[in-house]
Amino acid sequence: MVFSSLEFIFIFLPVFFICYALMPNIRLKNLAILLGSIVFYSIGVLETPKTWIYIPLFIQTILVNYLLGRLIQDSQKHSKLLLILGIVYNVFWLLFFKYSGFFSTNLNHAFHLDLPERNIILPIGISFYTFQNLSYLVDVYRKNAKASKNLIDYGAYISMFPQLIAGPIVTYSTVAEELKDRKHSLYHIDKGLKIFTAGLGFKILIANQLGGLWRDIGTIGFKSISTPLAWLSIAAYSFQLYFDFYGYSLMAIGLGLMMGFHLPQNFNQPYLSLTMTEFWRRWHMTLGSWFRNYIYIPLGGNRKGKFKTIRNIFIVWFLTGFWHGASWNFILWGLFLFVILMSEKLFTGKYLNQHKILGHCYMLFLIPVSWTIFAITDIHSLGVFFTRLFPFLPHETGRIMDGDYLKSLHTYWKYFLAAILFCTPLPQMLAPKLKDKPVLTAIGCLAVFAACVYCMYQGLNDPFLYFRF
Repeated sequence: MVFSSLEFIFIFLPVFFICYALMPNIRLKNLAILLGSIVFYSIGVLETPKTWIYIPLFIQTILVNYLLGRLIQDSQKHSKLLLILGIVYNVFWLLFFKYSGFFSTNLNHAFHLDLPERNIILPIGISFYTFQNLSYLVDVYRKNAKASKNLIDYGAYISMFPQLIAGPIVTYSTVAEELKDRKHSLYHIDKGLKIFTAGLGFKILIANQLGGLWRDIGTIGFKSISTPLAWLSIAAYSFQLYFDFYGYSLMAIGLGLMMGFHLPQNFNQPYLSLTMTEFWRRWHMTLGSWFRNYIYIPLGGNRKGKFKTIRNIFIVWFLTGFWHGASWNFILWGLFLFVILMSEKLFTGKYLNQHKILGHCYMLFLIPVSWTIFAITDIHSLGVFFTRLFPFLPHETGRIMDGDYLKSLHTYWKYFLAAILFCTPLPQMLAPKLKDKPVLTAIGCLAVFAACVYCMYQGLNDPFLYFRF
């Protein structure tokens, strides 16, 4: 079950918020969040056959990390050992489910072994709730946060369904006070609904529609598309990925606000960046903060000389790439970004920031190139697609339809136009002016919501792209 589904919007959400509103105090409201989120998670798990075991596993991770947090805080002599135990426990499950098949396949190919190559279904949300559990244990160990004294509160923090499946990655200290005391008001509900509707519109009316172009060229085959269509299609994927994940994050923030929580922002107009360094300060900001606070800075950050700074950045981007998926293309993507970021840090960054037109042109080229590596998991197919992007490379060409890109542009131009518009600051500049026009705002929200419901009813909906990570 996903946010952009009729079942979630018209069944789960009303039932949950009725139960939540009936709870007379914060403790019981947190219990409603915990139980409702486990139901939400269970529905998602049971949609895939033979994966019911992931439900008790998820509950077990909540219990184990809650107990470890208490023990780390209370122990005087063994807190570091307990932290290491907690890190090993959490990372083990992530490695087992997400990477065991990748490791066994590559070891078999490299050393001619006969290890079993199991195709294990990835538990939904494991990459995100693992990082939240790890950040919690580390913060308790560092004394940046106090261990939760109540299992229900901790369970509500980890399982909170708005951010459970695909973030934002929320540290415990961000919501610790609101787990104990938070305000509920019609203002929060109204604002949360508007934010949720905006995210729903981004997902269904822009991301899903542009995703059709990327699916089209997959059906045609990369060898049989022209260079203009290759660039048009990867631009479509770039917008699809942004509005898919940005839409999800907005829906999560809106739902959180309706429950009285202020979840962190995850995007800040990244496609307006002048450098890739700036881009990754604006894109998936909670993931960037997590790697900075729990990997980069503990390794020494930039405090121990140029060589170790480069080493630390390399480790961060290798892990960032590998975190996104058990495939060589993600490792290649992380290393590609490392090279670009280091070139900006050492040479080009200052110049690009001083010359904005050049910086924007540079990013208009690099963003789709980087997402190409991210999007195509098969290395051979990735190579073929690059020969279509850059036709001067040696390549084998299939049968290409004359003007194929014109046909696609005629079909998708309106969605490109909407995507470009909502990547700019213009909508945010207009939003404050609409505060004085509540009727117009309500009509706009209802129109977006009705259009989304129509698309969902017609089956014009896709899973969120980040669910597979």
